[in-house]
Amino acid sequence: MRWDELFADLEAQLEAGIGAEERESDAEEERLRLGRRALRDRIAAMGESRRPLRIRLVDGEVLEIATRTIGRDWVAGDLAGGAQAVLPLHAVAALLPTPEQVTADREQAPGSLTDRLGLPFVLRDLARRRRPVQLRLRSGAVTGTIDRVGRDHLDLAVHPLDEPRRSSSVRRIEVLALAEVLLVRVD
Repeated sequence: MRWDELFADLEAQLEAGIGAEERESDAEEERLRLGRRALRDRIAAMGESRRPLRIRLVDGEVLEIATRTIGRDWVAGDLAGGAQAVLPLHAVAALLPTPEQVTADREQAPGSLTDRLGLPFVLRDLARRRRPVQLRLRSGAVTGTIDRVGRDHLDLAVHPLDEPRRSSSVRRIEVLALAEVLLVRVD
């Protein structure tokens, strides 16, 4: 009888020890996985909730964006009111998620072409289409049409949004550093 109790006690201790090791191993794996995640990955996961994601920009403005596409260093989606926007990741100061969005977690499938496209590529497409844009900059806002896009800057023909880009409506050309652009709004 005593032997049975001894072996049952040893078996329970062994099972508890193995369970604790497995839980610790799982927790360590989760810490490592989360440690490899970037802000871009979190935005992608939170965007899957089908609810707009609230984001605070580095200038303090809070906006809601329903994410549609996520590139290497930008997010595109729909703003409240129906406007489309491109948001450079360097403009994000904080994510303000719902409890549902906080727990959203998924690994992004590697190798998507969009994952490798940088902000200049998206801006070149807007320039090619001659779409009037409103740029929110660290120093304010400006409207016009993007003429050219370099690796780290763009040329903007400044004109009112309600007027097409014509020589007569262009007030000036501004060469803007991409690091100054916080939001590109396309109506």
